[in-house]
Amino acid sequence: MDSPEVIFPLAYLVFAVCFVFTPNEFHAAGLTVQNLLSGWLGSEDAAFVPFHLRRTAATLLCHSLLPLGYYVGMRLAASEKWLHSPSQAPEAWRLFLLLAVTLPSIACILIYYWSRDQWACHPLARTLALYALPQSGWQGVASSINTEFRQIDKFATGAPGARVIVTDTWVMKVTVYRVHVAQQQDVHLTVTESRQHALSPDSSLPVQLLTIRVASANPAVQAFDFRSWKPA
Repeated sequence: MDSPEVIFPLAYLVFAVCFVFTPNEFHAAGLTVQNLLSGWLGSEDAAFVPFHLRRTAATLLCHSLLPLGYYVGMRLAASEKWLHSPSQAPEAWRLFLLLAVTLPSIACILIYYWSRDQWACHPLARTLALYALPQSGWQGVASSINTEFRQIDKFATGAPGARVIVTDTWVMKVTVYRVHVAQQQDVHLTVTESRQHALSPDSSLPVQLLTIRVASANPAVQAFDFRSWKPA
């Protein structure tokens, strides 16, 4: 039970899950994509849109490398499986290696496509383009969001992987791989689910957990959901 061949898969599974979903302990230790690549990503406060264009791309690439990291680790933990020589490794491991190499390859191709024409093909940039004036393009909308995000009166709540931000003009939801954006004057809010809880996370009072859908009047803008606590 104490052999590296048994311990490593369990340890790596825990690490991979925590690296993807980043609990508070990983944030405190700085084991996040944002912290590890902070020099390249820049500052969210200084340039919100450029930061998340790079962050979503970097996150996708880092997460796609996790299976390959597992294979490399197992080469050391289980040397008797001949993983250092794929041609001699068991067929299941050869298929796993193929998958582990294919995932980051696809991620690199997708990131290259996103980054073309100064990130104009990125999903976030394409969403901003729906609100752009002909003379300014999506960069003009991005500049407006950057300015509003730096204001101290914005509202932000939620976990890092599902953060909701409300500025004077925009409603945004930041997730691991995407940033949803909608203009306040165009959105319609709908409560899609309500759950009663005996206790709230911050007090001993009963509360309702509401799931709210943000839908834009523009059908090309993808709707998104967020959750909010409300006193019962």
